[in-house]
Amino acid sequence: MINLEDTIAAISTALGEGAIGIVRLSGPQALDIAKRVFSSTKKKVIDETPTHCMLYGFIVDPETGGAIDEVLLTVLRAPNTYTREDMVEINCHGGVLSVRKVLEVLLKQGARLAEPGEFTMRAFVNGRIDLSQAEATLDIIRAKTERSSRIAMNQLRGGLSEKITSLREQLTEIAMHIEAYIDFPEEELELSTEKEIIERLQSVRTELKELSSTYEEARFFREGAQVAIVGRPNVGKSSLLNCLMKQDRAIVTEIPGTTRDVIEEYLNIAGLPIRIMDTAGIRETHDLAEAEGVRRSLKAIDGADLVLSVLDASQPLKEEDRMMLERVGQKNTIVVLNKSDLETKIELSLLPQDLEQVRISALTGDGLDKLKDMIVKKLLRHGIADEGIVITNLRHRHAIDRAVAAIEASEEAINNRSPYEIIAFEIRDALDGLGEIVGAVTTEDILNRIFSSFCIGK
Repeated sequence: MINLEDTIAAISTALGEGAIGIVRLSGPQALDIAKRVFSSTKKKVIDETPTHCMLYGFIVDPETGGAIDEVLLTVLRAPNTYTREDMVEINCHGGVLSVRKVLEVLLKQGARLAEPGEFTMRAFVNGRIDLSQAEATLDIIRAKTERSSRIAMNQLRGGLSEKITSLREQLTEIAMHIEAYIDFPEEELELSTEKEIIERLQSVRTELKELSSTYEEARFFREGAQVAIVGRPNVGKSSLLNCLMKQDRAIVTEIPGTTRDVIEEYLNIAGLPIRIMDTAGIRETHDLAEAEGVRRSLKAIDGADLVLSVLDASQPLKEEDRMMLERVGQKNTIVVLNKSDLETKIELSLLPQDLEQVRISALTGDGLDKLKDMIVKKLLRHGIADEGIVITNLRHRHAIDRAVAAIEASEEAINNRSPYEIIAFEIRDALDGLGEIVGAVTTEDILNRIFSSFCIGK
């Protein structure tokens, strides 16, 4: 667990050449450490500088008196800071050496190097944000599309937190009502009261189930949807990847078996981040390297959220095509009829009629927009509103499903005339499940798993 008595420091910008590099300090000694290493060109004093104001000067090594870098230093006083602690942000020249030397001098003066995500963990521990908002911070950093960023921003602004808190308050009121009868065992629930409690529990359960149901599609905006391009050799899988990426990402030749491994790239289609995978041609082969590629292709099919099953429309259907179509039959699949710029020779009547089809030419790009539209519709069948409250995090879904199960158990306990203690226990279990989402109920293991995913400096 973090020690809030420490003052932490870290580089908050990516290492490498750039215009600006930022080193930040947070903790009870942040301002004192800054005073020892900062020299203002106009003799400004940090103690007299109002919060959220910037000073110009130099970072100086107190041991040698030598200047390390020309900087702009921002004074941020508690509690109106990211961590709700005193903070200092030092804007250095961008580059590996300058920011590292500034960080080193801060560590020599008593700061400790921050752990991954420790600044955000302190914001959570000090009550500035709840746990779901902390996770949304990471989602914003990792967002690959504008829609992904908007969904994460909605959670950071407290959309999910407000929803969960409201539902917890409703359950708390019900729990208090039940526990009042535990304190007075001679009293019994009246039928009208019992009916009202069950209706209120059902209302909360319905809202939670609706929230949980958003996960399957909303998670794509956090993790990226996995789309596998599959088919026998030389049907144009790699050409399709290159066409979608608008660059020559995969090697294309007329030699079967050119692609021997799964090639992965990220693609943005209508704001939906897609992890698209070009796979090795699926066929019987005695070549060990190609056989391994085929095995990985089959594995990619199993893990894909959507399969683009590519066929060469300029040739009759082959046995390898039939094997591939049979393999993807139970998956969310689009049959892509490639080479529409050539004469059509494939027997359309032999294709599975329950699978959606689209004609394209990876050579000319014809039909590509229609394919993209179809990809989005097949992945987002229920539609996800950017401004709506959705679940993108598997941890949140598990917690909600646990709460739903506990509420159902409490309803059953009421109907079975079980002791009030059992009813109250189940409702409290539901409260704990929801509490894990916002951090009202936490364990050190949960916190470590969440914040260890952050970069150092955030």
